[in-house]
Amino acid sequence: MTRQQKAFLFDLNGTMINDMEYHLEGWYNMLNKLGANLPREIVRSHMYGKNEELLVRVFGKDHFTPEQMEEIAHEKEVLYQEAFRPHLELIAGLPAFLEKAAAANIPMAIGSAANTFNINYVLDNLHIRPYLKAIVSADDVTTSKPDPEVFLKCAQQLGVSPANCIVFEDAPKGVEAALNAGMEAVVLTTMHTRDEFAAYGNIRAFVADYTDPVLQQLFL
Repeated sequence: MTRQQKAFLFDLNGTMINDMEYHLEGWYNMLNKLGANLPREIVRSHMYGKNEELLVRVFGKDHFTPEQMEEIAHEKEVLYQEAFRPHLELIAGLPAFLEKAAAANIPMAIGSAANTFNINYVLDNLHIRPYLKAIVSADDVTTSKPDPEVFLKCAQQLGVSPANCIVFEDAPKGVEAALNAGMEAVVLTTMHTRDEFAAYGNIRAFVADYTDPVLQQLFL
């Protein structure tokens, strides 16, 4: 690879598939079943990082055993997958975007706080695994976003300098992780509004989906 080789790194939920409202519904029901009594918007604010980290943020460090947290998280993910399955599709324009990037020999990876169970659910049902040269999940990192570990591991596995990686994200913590990794970001406005990203200076563009013409500049 040449030093100028670029790469595209994708978050998954809310970035490749528009499923965050289903995750929100799943967590809202699960957390309140467990006695959190939180409104939806507060639940939304906690939706980043690993499932276990979310439970610790809401309930405190020693409220559940690791085994209980694993069981709760898995139950929530099964409910989410069942609810979302009829609506499972890539965000508009993404199939053509992936095809163009592959034709241009731009390596691509997923760097997601989702676990392997959920990533496989998407990749195998939507048949996009062949486009991806690396997959880094919550199971592969020590510290979640906004720590840059997930994106730095993607860059390392692709053999591309972090400075030449462009991250596709939908969440402020994800854009912050890209910034911490020394990477620019493209923001999908599926879950958060533009003003929620005001603190970050590494954003190339805001797009509603992958049909936006501004994305063609990434291939130049």
